[in-house]
Amino acid sequence: MKRFLLLLCLFAPFFTAAQSPEEAYPVDPASEEHADVPKGEVLKFVFDKSSIFPGTWREYWVYVPAQYKPDAPACVYVNQDGIQWKAPTVFDNLIHQKEMPVTIGVFVMHGRVKAADPSVANDRFNRSFEYDGLGDAYVRFILDEILPEVEKQKTSDGRQIRLSKNGNDRAIGGSSSGAVCAFTAAWERPEAFSRVFSAIGTYVGLRGADRYPTLIRKYEPKPIRIYMQDGANDLNIYAGDWWMANQTMLRALTFAGYEVKHQWGEGGHNGKQGTSLFPEAMRYLWKGWPGEVKRGQSQNAFLSALLIPGEEWTEAADAFPIKGKPTPSSENSLKTLKAVGAALSPDQTLVYTVDSTSHWVYSYQIQSNRKLAYRQRFGWLHVSDTENKAGASGIVCDSDGRIYVATNLGVQVLDQTGRVNAILPLPNGNPTKLTFGGSNFDVLYVKVNGKSYGRRLKTRGINPGEAPNKPDAPRL
Repeated sequence: MKRFLLLLCLFAPFFTAAQSPEEAYPVDPASEEHADVPKGEVLKFVFDKSSIFPGTWREYWVYVPAQYKPDAPACVYVNQDGIQWKAPTVFDNLIHQKEMPVTIGVFVMHGRVKAADPSVANDRFNRSFEYDGLGDAYVRFILDEILPEVEKQKTSDGRQIRLSKNGNDRAIGGSSSGAVCAFTAAWERPEAFSRVFSAIGTYVGLRGADRYPTLIRKYEPKPIRIYMQDGANDLNIYAGDWWMANQTMLRALTFAGYEVKHQWGEGGHNGKQGTSLFPEAMRYLWKGWPGEVKRGQSQNAFLSALLIPGEEWTEAADAFPIKGKPTPSSENSLKTLKAVGAALSPDQTLVYTVDSTSHWVYSYQIQSNRKLAYRQRFGWLHVSDTENKAGASGIVCDSDGRIYVATNLGVQVLDQTGRVNAILPLPNGNPTKLTFGGSNFDVLYVKVNGKSYGRRLKTRGINPGEAPNKPDAPRL
């Protein structure tokens, strides 16, 4: 017995160190009620008429500040999982102190499909489906269903609720899966939400959010400001390591030029530190308002080599009335391909093709007899969360050997080794055609929803009438 007690004393420090630390965080004065601060009103509603998530039932709450006047639309903050962070009190204080604008809060629960008989069956819980998945379904639900429903409501004193439609006036936040959901909403629709609060975000392999750090590095930056929080004792389970995933997200956002602030702690998967930091997060997200959140400058060298500052996609005259004639060396070979697009390398020794049913770019070598050989699944394209295919609809090369593919995620740009280095978002909709044009072949044209758009780049496409050109060898 004495030996056991001795061993217990020796190893007690190790047992204590293995436990999660006691979490104690300072209380921001903005999280406490103050007698001299006007208090807003919190209204509660039920929404069960969704066409985007059919059959779901959910509650939502609307916070309306005392200072709100219906003669002008108010700023908006949307939060997943209902009311968190002592948000109504924080909003009362920060609005009163003019540290954030007059903002209406909309606090939405995840949906449930109620069981016909709860005594024998559980409801179908939609939380992971709605929150963890990539794609635009949830942000469409908020924009097209919830916010219009909110605007049908009135305060207890009869004020009509009016919400700003300007993304610069709208923020969104959440915790855990709700944080991923908030980021996804802004990522998919930055013109609708430009400010994101992310607490203990679930950027792991539940439904694809582990892909975000890679996508963030490749995409042209979007005008989003982000505040992140996580703790070193967050979850480390079958789907991934939350603590490491949040740090990886921060590294990606910083690399890509986003305006991002973070606060790391020692806590676990809970809302303690998030509640402590929520006032600071709101001050940061709304700083400088009504000044706009600006798009940052990415460190992605591929993007820097292509994009001209200030040049955006602009609607253009139809650039696709005549299809370019293949060069004589490949004309017969191209006729044998069954693909939605084919492109020659600048040295005219390779042919790249895509089809709309996969996520591959295929490569062939042109032989001396003009036949194609050595077919290979050469390029790997990113696929949207709602598709099992990239939806490729066009492919071209530039004179430096880069490969451009029009896909449902945008124009994916590959290097000569078949790696996607950059993604250029497109105007809303899926593309159907892609080409280079203009007097110097330096305008990339794409057709989306029947309209042609052009964007001038620092490179130039291949003029079919030009002689072969050997580009510099790729970095391997």
